[in-house]
Amino acid sequence: MRLLNDTRPLRVRAATYSAHTVGELAVFEAARELLDTTGRAAIRHCIISHTEDVSDLLEVLLLMKETGLMRGTPDVSDDAGEGVGGAPGDFAARSDLIVVPLFETIGDLRQAATIMREYLALPGIAAMVQRSGAEQDVMLGYSDSNKDGGVFTSHWELYRAEVALVQLFDELRASHGLTLRLFHGRGGTVGRGGGPSYQAILAQPPGTVNGQIRLTEQGEVINSKYANPEIGRRNLETLVAATLEASLLHPTQPAPRAFLEAAQALSDASFAAYRKLVYETAGFTDYFFSATPIREIAELHIGSRPASRKATRAIEDLRAIPWSFSWGQCRVALPAWAGFGSAVQAFLEAEGAARRPARLALLQKMHKQWPFLRTLLSNLDMVLAKTDLAIAARYVELVEDRKLGRRIFGLIQAEWVRTNEALTLITGERERLAGNRSLARALEHRLPYLDPLNHLQVELMRRYRARREGDPEIARVQRGIHLSINGVAAGLRNTG
Repeated sequence: MRLLNDTRPLRVRAATYSAHTVGELAVFEAARELLDTTGRAAIRHCIISHTEDVSDLLEVLLLMKETGLMRGTPDVSDDAGEGVGGAPGDFAARSDLIVVPLFETIGDLRQAATIMREYLALPGIAAMVQRSGAEQDVMLGYSDSNKDGGVFTSHWELYRAEVALVQLFDELRASHGLTLRLFHGRGGTVGRGGGPSYQAILAQPPGTVNGQIRLTEQGEVINSKYANPEIGRRNLETLVAATLEASLLHPTQPAPRAFLEAAQALSDASFAAYRKLVYETAGFTDYFFSATPIREIAELHIGSRPASRKATRAIEDLRAIPWSFSWGQCRVALPAWAGFGSAVQAFLEAEGAARRPARLALLQKMHKQWPFLRTLLSNLDMVLAKTDLAIAARYVELVEDRKLGRRIFGLIQAEWVRTNEALTLITGERERLAGNRSLARALEHRLPYLDPLNHLQVELMRRYRARREGDPEIARVQRGIHLSINGVAAGLRNTG
């Protein structure tokens, strides 16, 4: 804050700076030039990936100050005196861009409201936001929170973060007139927050949509939804309709306390089960890198960033897209359901056999009356219908340590069975997609063409990994793997 309130720039003329420093400043200078030539609507936001602290937002403001995207100083009131040229209020800070924190991991989501409260409580910051348009976007990350804590905990912590942020900005609207806009960083796959957009918007907590919503459309979803103009218009109409319904017809009262307490208990148990399987099971990382096409996916030029943030095999450093994409390819889709079955089992057994019927009845009531749980379980239903453990078992053959492969796959299979049974108990539907017959019919016709691609992929991966130096056939094998990856992704959809 001291540097933000100093009217002097930090850069020294004729000084030499590192290439990294020059490059970062060049990004903001390019943004300023674009705003100067085309108007403010050209760029409105500066998103801070992996926001963990208030200082992350202040550091971006400092870069904006150095490049002319922020003018004035925050800790100066509108009547603090005359600025250059004698115009009153010239020292009052204004920002050309909205500084948008992105809260990604489970820990970050839990701190989201606290960080925003501390940030906007700093001297002059809330007033600067008010002068600059009175809008504050907050981005919520679905992908990394899912990889971090599993599907149920991810959705629950997102739900809680949204409620806390809305409560905070209700206070700020009264004192500073600030408006909150939530930005949902959803990916295509259910393991990254994907699924039907209409239901997802209606499942948002009461008061969080409020006439506007912002969300990402990524990967193959863009092509499938918007490549055709008529289909694109229909999808946009669906988003608008859901936003209007959530704003005008959605219940404004919070969910019953019993629902919230049950969801928290499920989240705690799901988080523990997911973390135990993925991060604490000995050999799980080796299994993942052997029994999924993650290594082959990393060779594909389908993104602007590498598969991992660091040159390690640690799952913590792996990016969420290849993590989910790899599990989808081998027909397990683990990020979209792991932990839920164990969570329901623990919830039903928590108070003994005598209380089990009452606790199950509560979950069934939550499914019928609460859009949050109903939408989540609908997505689980879809994902489980697309999984195939018989095909997944073929990929286990790629694990060199056969004993390790059988052990880890056994754990995955047991959790899948628990999740499938839990879904049946709560929804009452023994068959997957019983409530979505059109999708069930589509998969019935699509999967017979898709299954051979998986078998072919396993054989090609086996040959590719056993390749010898200088083998002239390897290029063809590699291309075959990449074509199979594309085919499986196209057949399963919502995969990346």
